[in-house]
Amino acid sequence: MEHIIYNVTVSLDPAVEQDWVNWMRTVHIPAVMATGCFLESRMSKMNELEEGGCTYAMTYIAYSQDHLDDYQNNHAAALQIDHKTRYEGRFAAFRSTLNVIQHFRHER
Repeated sequence: MEHIIYNVTVSLDPAVEQDWVNWMRTVHIPAVMATGCFLESRMSKMNELEEGGCTYAMTYIAYSQDHLDDYQNNHAAALQIDHKTRYEGRFAAFRSTLNVIQHFRHER
């Protein structure tokens, strides 16, 4: 059984960046992880070419497609409403999923 990557890319109004990062770290991402649907998550800031750009990628690794389906069917809407309500008009989000074909790791 291969893992599924669920990626959420969010572009922000720079005026809310610090509040958003703090809220994501302390409230939203812990709530997503508490669903039990994901093995791990990563929060990354994209390297921007434009000055003042604020774009982040949250990458969640679902245990399986069934786990991702459970998240999307039973948890995602409420969590997305919380985000939308808090940052209405201050962000744009794009979601994608990817099937992991093979995992490579460098051993040191």
